[in-house]
Amino acid sequence: MFNDLQSPAAYLATRRSGKPRDMVAPGPNPAQLADILTIAARTPDHGKLAPWRFLVIPDDRRVAFAALLREAYLAGKPEAGRLELEAVDQFATQAPTIVVVISQPAHASHIPIWEQELSAGAVCMNLEHAAHALGFVSGWLTGWAAYSRHVAEGLGIMDGRIAGFMFIGTPARPLDERPRPDMTAIVSAWEGPGAA
Repeated sequence: MFNDLQSPAAYLATRRSGKPRDMVAPGPNPAQLADILTIAARTPDHGKLAPWRFLVIPDDRRVAFAALLREAYLAGKPEAGRLELEAVDQFATQAPTIVVVISQPAHASHIPIWEQELSAGAVCMNLEHAAHALGFVSGWLTGWAAYSRHVAEGLGIMDGRIAGFMFIGTPARPLDERPRPDMTAIVSAWEGPGAA
């Protein structure tokens, strides 16, 4: 949890993504989840369109969510084996909390769709920071299910697409640091026209 003695930049540098399969209870309670989503919504949003939505998968709907994913997976791959289907079931039942972030652009707006989609991505990142600030770990996953119209329609998403499945919980063990980009390889200064 954020420590007032720690600089915000140093704190942000401690955020790590967690693997949903390694998340355990507790997850956020309803008030904490409301705070996480409220903070997530404080994101760059050209035109103030809120071109994204949050869909929470309640605990008592996890089995139905797993059935939807299994049905969608088998529709695309009827020959799927036991291990594949177990992985589909695990996706739906791992981590204490699942929030589906939906990119739902306002097509009638003059704001470019690309900018609206970027805003949905920013919402996902803000959600991860908010979960971290409240002492939880999060994981942003997509995979085949995020691109399945069968899954989207089963979740009631008729005009939009899934930006990510956001899993939130408590890490079962300390998170490992992963390799980060070499900043000298990804940061440069524009030299302008006519530079030697």
